[in-house]
Amino acid sequence: MTATDTTTLVDRYLAAWNATDPAARREAVAAVFTPDARYVDPLADVRGHDGVDALIAGAQEQFAGLVFSPGDVLDAHHDVVRFTWHLGPAGAEPVVIGFDVAEIADDGRLARVHGFLDRVPG
Repeated sequence: MTATDTTTLVDRYLAAWNATDPAARREAVAAVFTPDARYVDPLADVRGHDGVDALIAGAQEQFAGLVFSPGDVLDAHHDVVRFTWHLGPAGAEPVVIGFDVAEIADDGRLARVHGFLDRVPG
């Protein structure tokens, strides 16, 4: 995967997390994640499109009005990408900062995402 492809994939991943319309979110999840994808972080361990979609919907409910944006780190090799992300009010200091490591499937979608939370609200 090229650097451009990786950047596009991460942008699409963050767009899925920002998609508040349920139908659009479901479509974005299917475009970014393989059908049997696994997402795991300190607070969640879900599988498949239904699990990822429900997780994102829950995060949007918990952090209503906040948006995900790319952080400062984006690096990839072979079929693995690592990147940071921010969650906060648009254009303002992030409330949450995370670091994800993801495995890219042969079809260019994410098969596994391992999330880490570097900064969370108290």
